[in-house]
Formats: sequence, structure tokens, C-alpha cells
Amino acid sequence: MSDFLTKGDDAREPLTPVFSDTANPIGLNGIEFIEYITPKPQALGQVLEMMGFHPIARHRSREVQLYRQGDINIVVNAHAAGQPRGPLSEGLELDEQVQTRIGAVAFRVRDARAAFDYVVDKGAWAVSTHPEVMELNIPAIHGAGGSRIYFVDRYKEFSIYDVDFIPTPGVNQHPPATTGMHFFGIVQYIGVDRSNDWITFYQTLMGAQPIPTEQRFGIMPQGTLIQFPAVNPEARFMMQLVEPPPNVMDSREYLQRIGLGVPDVMAAVRELRGQHIEFIETPATHTEVRGAITKTYEQAVVFELVQSVRGGGQ
Repeated sequence: MSDFLTKGDDAREPLTPVFSDTANPIGLNGIEFIEYITPKPQALGQVLEMMGFHPIARHRSREVQLYRQGDINIVVNAHAAGQPRGPLSEGLELDEQVQTRIGAVAFRVRDARAAFDYVVDKGAWAVSTHPEVMELNIPAIHGAGGSRIYFVDRYKEFSIYDVDFIPTPGVNQHPPATTGMHFFGIVQYIGVDRSNDWITFYQTLMGAQPIPTEQRFGIMPQGTLIQFPAVNPEARFMMQLVEPPPNVMDSREYLQRIGLGVPDVMAAVRELRGQHIEFIETPATHTEVRGAITKTYEQAVVFELVQSVRGGGQ
């Protein structure tokens, strides 16, 4: 049964002055989860655990695992091709040749149905989902490179995971974040001369705004930064739109990596190195107080650390 058709107004997030105004047209309030699709869930799970995530729950009927630290949720989807598909695996059939990649991002909103209707009315392409019995119907639109953008309004006392996932017995369902880690943003690779197209997409649908060019975060400053609004200012996050280098005609578009904010980059790097995470150290790209970037795991999994106090980069 549909989550957004059965949820009463009293169960949703309270209205605030920024909900449904021009600054935040869909009542956006941060990132609920990032979903990786992978043919190698154990290998990816090992990387996530080295990054400080804990496997806390498993999907009731699919090969999908939930990892968490602090308020960061990572969904690892290895649901086999040819089986019935639900909102966490719609359109993402796997085989042994498909590499691990980011398949979806879920945005927290006050009202999932209202947010979905709004963005579709503005021109977004809806994703047809086919939930099974006892599964939530999470509304979604198409994102970069075949990825999905979901809208979730259950994220407080009763969340989407309480319906679709079974908690792992004896495991803390709310493990603390490693060195204050939190979502900072997402890096999206885009085609040549596509920056304005994607800025317009996120601006029109979700109220995202480019930030001044002199403002840069972390150690990977290329591309265009846009900031998404949030009902709670601490839930704001960035997206970095990166075009190919000059003279490289690369039209691929996809969600390339996650940016994780930490108050103290050097302390976080020490902690993660102790858990066997390796960081890139070259003259051009190296760990410093502003940021750090991990090596690539499982062909396409990269994490970027960014110096950030809680508050989406402010």
C-alpha cells in the first residue's frame, strides 16, 4: 500500500515558514539514504564497515542491506536480475558485468506525494514502481544516468525501514557517527556544456541555488557547486556538477561519489586509516585540513571527506 496515500497530516513533518515557498518548494529536509547497486554486496559491505558504517537491517524479501552511522543511511542493493522489483531496485537489473555504482538518492520531504506531484508537474520524469505485498511505494523520478531520486516523508519516529526491513538481532540500530561524520553532498559527473541544464533542473524542481564561485570546499574544487535548501538548516547539502576536462568528449552522466562532512579532517583520516581505509596522496591531490579523498574501491566507490561543522557546509 502506498506510503503517501495512507499517511495523515498529523504524521507528517510540521509546517514551517520555508515549506512550499519559492526557497524550498517541496519542503526538502536533507538526504534520507544513498543507494548503491552492486553484484558484490559482501565486498562493498566490507568497505562500508571500514568507513564506520554498521549493517543494521536486511530487507524482508530482497537481497538489500541497510548500513548506518549517525543519521547517514546507505542501502546496498544486490537484488538479482529477473526477480520482482520494488522501489529500491526498480529498473536496476544486475549481472556479473555490472559494476558497483550509486543507483539512487532519497530526499527527505514533508509530504512525499505533494513533492512528487510538484516535480512531475514541473517536468520531471516519473518512475513506475511495482511494490510487492507489505512493501512501501516510494515515489521517484529519473535522475542522472539512470539513477533514481526518491521522496521520503517517514524519517522520524516511524521510518520507511520499519516497514521494509528486519532489524539485525542484537545490533544497535543507531550506531554513532565516526568522528562526527554527516552528509555533506553528492558529486555528479555530467556531459560537456551541461552545467546550465542541470542547474536549471535542480533549481526548478527543488529550489537549489549555485553558490558563489569563490566559495569552495574540500580538495576537489572543480565544477559548479549548488546548495539545496532544507527546513532544518543543518540538513542542507551540496551537489557538485563536474563536466569532463577540456578536449575530452565524455557524455556519461552519473552520481560519482558521496561527500561526507567531518569537523576535523585530519582526525577522521587517522581514525579511518586505523580501519584500513586508504587515501589518495599525490602532489596534486592529498590529505589536508580542508579535505581528503579515498582511493577507489570496487571499481567505482569513492568517499570524499570535507571539513564541515554540522550544517551542510556552513
